[in-house]
Amino acid sequence: RNKVRDLFYHGYNSYLRYGASCMQLAPLSCAGRGPDWYKPENIAVNDVNGNFSLTLIDTLDTLVVFGDTEAFEDAVQRVISHVSFDVDTKPQVFETNIRVLGGLLSAHIFANQSGHPFHLPWYRGELLELAHDLGKRFLPAFSTPTGIPYARVNLRHGLTKGESLESCECAAGAGSLILEFATLSRLTGDARFEKAARKAFFAVWNAKSDIGLVGNQINIWTGAWHFPQMSSIGAGIDSFFEYALKWYVLSGDHEFLDVWNESYASVMRYSRSQDGLWFRRVDLNTGNLMYYTLDSLSAFWPGLQVLAGDVENAIKSHLFYWNIWQRYSGLPEVWDMNYKTATSMAFPLRPEFVESTWYLYRATRDPFYLDVGERILKDITSRSKVLCGITGIADLRTNQRDDRMESFVLSETLKYLYLLFDEENPLHTDDSNWVFTTEGHILALGAPHLKQPSKAVRAMRRMEAPQCPSYMPPEFGADIDGWQVPGLEVGVRSRSDWDYATYLVGGPMRNDSFAAAHWHAEGMCTLPQVDLYMYEFLMSVDGGHVAEDASPAKDKLALVPGGFVVHDVA
Repeated sequence: RNKVRDLFYHGYNSYLRYGASCMQLAPLSCAGRGPDWYKPENIAVNDVNGNFSLTLIDTLDTLVVFGDTEAFEDAVQRVISHVSFDVDTKPQVFETNIRVLGGLLSAHIFANQSGHPFHLPWYRGELLELAHDLGKRFLPAFSTPTGIPYARVNLRHGLTKGESLESCECAAGAGSLILEFATLSRLTGDARFEKAARKAFFAVWNAKSDIGLVGNQINIWTGAWHFPQMSSIGAGIDSFFEYALKWYVLSGDHEFLDVWNESYASVMRYSRSQDGLWFRRVDLNTGNLMYYTLDSLSAFWPGLQVLAGDVENAIKSHLFYWNIWQRYSGLPEVWDMNYKTATSMAFPLRPEFVESTWYLYRATRDPFYLDVGERILKDITSRSKVLCGITGIADLRTNQRDDRMESFVLSETLKYLYLLFDEENPLHTDDSNWVFTTEGHILALGAPHLKQPSKAVRAMRRMEAPQCPSYMPPEFGADIDGWQVPGLEVGVRSRSDWDYATYLVGGPMRNDSFAAAHWHAEGMCTLPQVDLYMYEFLMSVDGGHVAEDASPAKDKLALVPGGFVVHDVA
């Protein structure tokens, strides 16, 4: 835990020192990064960098998780003093929503909560005002027949001519607004945001195929899917599923639970591989396999399965990504199942695999997941920690570094890693309806901001029990004369599919350090192979004595791995 804490503050303090007035940190250059003013069409940079202290806002509630009240108050004051959204930039609605709007709302909830350790007595709702201002600047993007927003909007001038007809590039962009937008409406009383996000979400869901799958690219004017009509759990679709389940958890809105249950059933039927360990990219309309590639964003899925109660399948999904991590000491952006190799070697320190590891540890308490976290921490520290911060990896094969510290490194990756090792964190004993957004921001709604379902809905739902069976760790037990003798609880490493998950990604069947040291083609334990030696003793005649040649004595002992053997004297 302390090592994660040290790594976080190394990155955070470097950002404050070298890039506090900028969007992100360039840790190799020891400087800040901002928008590409000379190339507005450079969406790879400008979708995120809108010139409003991105990393600072995105990190606010991480300081809460770390229990740092002093740093939290300082960061809130910095945001209030320096951040304005009256800027002539055109960031992506989706990215700005999850990183900035979510960060402001989460920090406001903590700063405004009386009796909470992070309550700020001088605070007067300034962060909520900033969030409200940003939300209003988003609204012109929703001026479409379907309600699906434009991908990008100019924060000062609104929509401009020639906008793309794609919704935030993907279904996830349109369907991953409800948590932040609805929370903003509930806290401000301005219903426009929740209405807009809800309409966009169900515009995507209502466009699902006949077999219940959601596609990737969608036309904001017609609601038709763009070609290729492909469905997956990865980039472009991922957080649509996440927000369906999490808005139900946060608000109790059963319509979103229905969406989650139906979409999960379709994914498990059509996208899941036959062995159940990985998820395919399939045809939206038929469910047939289209591509063998997976992306690193899909590593969030085991965590979402845990939240839904399907722990057994979450364990299997996680094993797949864990074996890829071991092979590369990081999670490459794209993996090809057909050739069992990565095809895009970049690793910007994404949080999804760490997030799923945390969820699984909280659900199972299996120390295996602590070992996974320790490996993650070791790899990130050794590969990415530099003098002026924490840098992404451009190529996992050579450790070529990318001169950028993404804001999610501080807001998500190290947050989840810290929570994995911090058993006493207050979040772990908070049974309220709080959730993590897809950017790792903590949102919660109190009773005054929740809407109670109607009597008809309550009556209809009364008999439902959507919970999955509780997780039961595997045991080695015995059945003696009909009596079941309690056995020894064993962990994930003892699962029957442990080796298969390794084989699936092209790794050796036993790739942990212990097994690698002791494995042998003829079995785990083999007899030592040594050369035999015959000892001869000469006895003197007539009672005399002849000095014995002691030179063979050194051969009486034979060294073997792990010890030695003594030859019999014949």
